[in-house]
Amino acid sequence: MGRRNFLMKLFLGIAGLLFLDSFWFERYIIDWKEFDISEGSADKIKLIQLSDLHINSVKAFHRSLAERINSERPDALLVTGDSLNNKHGIAPLDDFLAMIDHDIPKFAIMGNVDYSGRVDLTILKNTYEKHNGTFLINQNHPLQVGERTVNLVGVDDYLYGNPDFSKASRGVDSSLDTIVLNHCPVYRNEIDAINRKLDQKVKLVLSGHTHGGQITFFGKVIITPNGSGDYVKGWYENETSRMYVSKGIGTRGIPFRFGSRAEAVIFYV
Repeated sequence: MGRRNFLMKLFLGIAGLLFLDSFWFERYIIDWKEFDISEGSADKIKLIQLSDLHINSVKAFHRSLAERINSERPDALLVTGDSLNNKHGIAPLDDFLAMIDHDIPKFAIMGNVDYSGRVDLTILKNTYEKHNGTFLINQNHPLQVGERTVNLVGVDDYLYGNPDFSKASRGVDSSLDTIVLNHCPVYRNEIDAINRKLDQKVKLVLSGHTHGGQITFFGKVIITPNGSGDYVKGWYENETSRMYVSKGIGTRGIPFRFGSRAEAVIFYV
């Protein structure tokens, strides 16, 4: 084999692997992560976070995702925004939620694409409620598991909604641990500022939106969307709160990922 042919085949081979990785593996082989932040609590609550489903149609990996959720038996499923891209995603979202055991409570918030895609909010809320779901838009809900209760606080989207952590926290029991659902991670800064006055026991802030950069090279993020702030993916902790930014499940616009594999996350709190 000549040098030129060898280099051409090498190039095509590498390009093929990169294509397979970007358009298939990183999008459809979900990376399941698990974190225990219960600090030794005997009454652990098990939560699964899904973010940025951007569902257009139900694919095989959605079925596998639902099967894994059912096998994990979480105490609640938390969906942190951008469930779909437009109104045409309602039917496949309904189908996906139907695959998940009805008795698993589901809590969801709005994301920027849920708004910009002009999704009918009433229909979206009804779709979740049909499957034992609760929509939280600047609202809160107690989650009781056994003898323990935590506050779930959901804020509206930062870019297209009217996020108001103070309003969302009205009536919560400040003696209980609080878990905040917040799509755009940049709003975490405002949550921290408000909570310095409210003094809630914010155990965890869950965000998404960034897709982990979606396209990265050697760990370097090319661009993140408005509403990301200085956050990209993973853990961020300061003296006020601890936040996890999920890379999410789906994509919008550019239909591939590179160096930012889709993920679902299990938390023990």
